[in-house]
Amino acid sequence: MGQDPISETVFVVSVAYPGYPASTASVSTRAMSIPASSLRSVATPSSRRFRLVDQQGEPHPVLDDLYDSLDSAWSEALSWWNEQFGADQAPVGIGVEVSTGSGEWRTLRHPGV
Repeated sequence: MGQDPISETVFVVSVAYPGYPASTASVSTRAMSIPASSLRSVATPSSRRFRLVDQQGEPHPVLDDLYDSLDSAWSEALSWWNEQFGADQAPVGIGVEVSTGSGEWRTLRHPGV
């Protein structure tokens, strides 16, 4: 006996505005069962990754890793910076980027700020 594939119920909402005013709009809702494997993964804040960058905005040559949070990335950057240049050396020449849902990187903190 085979198992049924995992599926999700998705509600599709359609809104039609045949004209003004909005009170004439019609709304229809229907449920569809879609296999879970065909659902597109949506990035949530918990799935975001952070990375450290150098003065040119490139992945940091020493701290080239992915971090689960902004705090863990920045903590690693400050620790490394203080070991290399001392706690009194400012500004910190390391930036932080976050991954986007489309797979790109967005700058959260510019180096030297």
